[in-house]
Amino acid sequence: MIWPAEAIWEAVEPFLPGFTVEILPEIDSTNTELMRRARAGHLEPVLLVAERQTAGRGRLGRDWSSDTQSLGRTLTFSLGLLLTPQDWSGLSLAVGLSIVHSLHPRLQLKWPNDVWLGDRKLAGILIETASVGQDRFVVIGIGINIVAPDAAGLRTPPAGLRDVLPDVLAPDVLEHVVVPLVRALQRFAAQGFAPLVAAFNARDTLYGRGVVCTDGVAGTAQGVDASGALLVHTDGGVKKITSAEVSVRPLAGACESRF
Repeated sequence: MIWPAEAIWEAVEPFLPGFTVEILPEIDSTNTELMRRARAGHLEPVLLVAERQTAGRGRLGRDWSSDTQSLGRTLTFSLGLLLTPQDWSGLSLAVGLSIVHSLHPRLQLKWPNDVWLGDRKLAGILIETASVGQDRFVVIGIGINIVAPDAAGLRTPPAGLRDVLPDVLAPDVLEHVVVPLVRALQRFAAQGFAPLVAAFNARDTLYGRGVVCTDGVAGTAQGVDASGALLVHTDGGVKKITSAEVSVRPLAGACESRF
């Protein structure tokens, strides 16, 4: 598979000096690798793409591995860079918003880190950070189904980008999303999440729906606030859902939150 590494580098490096692009045929996890490098003091901005992952990770410690049967059925990459926002709240929402805006108007966001097509999961986001001295390095892992994988064992059928873009290829998707994503991260560092609230709520698949959280909170989702917290209208008033240990699913169907 031919990847547009040079084209992406040429587009990003002028506003992200020192940026590099790496394409690997196989690795345990792109996020794990960039976190290893950061802890070893390698803090240069980098895009790491894996054609296959053997030990991928999702949110809340879930496992995720790239499709092993056919190259190009998934797109898995991690972007690592130094980031210095005043407030980190809402970062995963800002990332998701950039991805859906880059890909297709029918795609929606499921708080806090998934991309959905209808009630099926198409992509997921895993964000990790490493502190090295006074610096903080952020690693943003993104997994996008190009072709919908087998639904066996999943609580909700997954979606693939070819459901809405029949001829799309993984390298084309990568080239299409990376530059807007880097720009979005730089805006987030400067402005935070607050300017994105209306745009997120417009793509929020949970908005106005009954939801239940793993901590027992149940009610109607009412979008997010300026910090990226999910607002749930309950019998006891509006609850703000912020914990990274809480999963939320619509009452009409469960969601397996992984990528």
